Amino acid sequence: MSHALEGVRILDFTHVQSGPTCTQLLAWLGADVIKVERPGEGDPTRGQLRDIPDVDSLYFTMLNHNKRSITVDAKKPRGKELLERLIRHCDVLVENFAPGALDRMGLTWERIQSLNPRMIVASVKGFGPGPYQDCKVYENVAQCAGGSASTTGFDDGPPLVTGAQIGDSGTGLHLALGIVAALYQRQSSGRGQKVLAAMQDGVLNLCRVKLRDQQRLARTGVMEEYPQYPDGKFGDAVPRAGNASGGGQPGAILKCKGWETDPNAYIYFITQAAVWEPICRIIGKPEWIAHPDYATLPARLPRLKQIFDTIEQWTQTKTKFEAMEILNQYDIPCGPILEGAGRGTVAARHRHRGGSRSPHARQVPVGGQSDQAVRQPERSDPLAVARRAHRSDPGRARLLRGSNRRDARRSRDLDERCPTPPPCSMPAGCRPALHPRPRTVRGTLESNRVCPHGCFRCRRSSAPRTSSPASRGSRNCTI
Repeated sequence: MSHALEGVRILDFTHVQSGPTCTQLLAWLGADVIKVERPGEGDPTRGQLRDIPDVDSLYFTMLNHNKRSITVDAKKPRGKELLERLIRHCDVLVENFAPGALDRMGLTWERIQSLNPRMIVASVKGFGPGPYQDCKVYENVAQCAGGSASTTGFDDGPPLVTGAQIGDSGTGLHLALGIVAALYQRQSSGRGQKVLAAMQDGVLNLCRVKLRDQQRLARTGVMEEYPQYPDGKFGDAVPRAGNASGGGQPGAILKCKGWETDPNAYIYFITQAAVWEPICRIIGKPEWIAHPDYATLPARLPRLKQIFDTIEQWTQTKTKFEAMEILNQYDIPCGPILEGAGRGTVAARHRHRGGSRSPHARQVPVGGQSDQAVRQPERSDPLAVARRAHRSDPGRARLLRGSNRRDARRSRDLDERCPTPPPCSMPAGCRPALHPRPRTVRGTLESNRVCPHGCFRCRRSSAPRTSSPASRGSRNCTI
């Protein structure tokens, strides 16, 4: 079955996280994403926070797999000509430059529309139109300006930012939805349009529950489900509520067995009204089922601290997984605190120097797609333009080396050669490489030759490296 966005070409001018998140989502849905990077540098995240020397960082690969990449010097006439040819071929241009940068490149909205009236231009900015529209914004700035930090943390402490990247990745998600809507509208209008996602607005949209509470607080002056009730005081703004659920079903993070030595030996426990009776029986308090101080939710709200302290005495006798297994039998909402690489949280791929090493979150299958990373079919038009420009001026447009610039068809064929995930049973001396690093030789995308196991043909460490195309991939192999 074809992918949802198959046939859609994305010209990707984004960098760091917010924009690449958007274009990666589109690539997962089947779009052909062509990433444009700075000559000699590439995306800044290629070299940031590296854990393996001389390899694209995990920060870069986890946000840019499934894309193809070229470098173009837009300041030179030939580079600008190349970009204009790409604009004619593509459906969507995505950018997260500083305000006005695209105009300074000569790619104004009017110019883009004259080249391709169907082109959709999508942008990520820090702030929307207004007094702060020219200000620079990063993840934590967006969280603070969007209202998240003011409502995160405990009442007696400072505002806190969250570990989840709701400013960058959250805005990228909003922009991707806007692009898909614009593509759908283009079917009837026949024309492109501008799409803008401001990071402040994206965070604010994700804080909608707190906006609800702000309206309630303005009218009632009190919120009974918050830990400040009944002994604390409420001001004019929604207070920080710690780990309280902030909804109609009270919840808290409770200690589990081993919490003294394990920083994540905790479980989130929700005292849903519908399962109050089994909760009371499990924790050894059957008398609370009919007791007037505990039988109804309004009666329990002033006593939440006492209730969760009692429940915690029970959870400390169980590991978080044992507690979850017991509670799930009675449909009691709960969840263990999992670390980043915890059970089922991340599907990690093999990491190696030679090619892709990109763990990525599991994705939702769409329209019959599998949960595998989507591989685009090879489309020649945009890259053919880049290759022609390379042959005429290799300094201005060259195909980059790296995990996300591989030839999709060739990479798929190599995967089929080695069905066993690395490390496979390969002869000594060969390095695992399911996804070989492509290289450019005189404008032609080539790949290191591979052995039948799907790994690189090894090079003896004592042999000098040569730039001769004939000698590449043909050095002594142990096979």
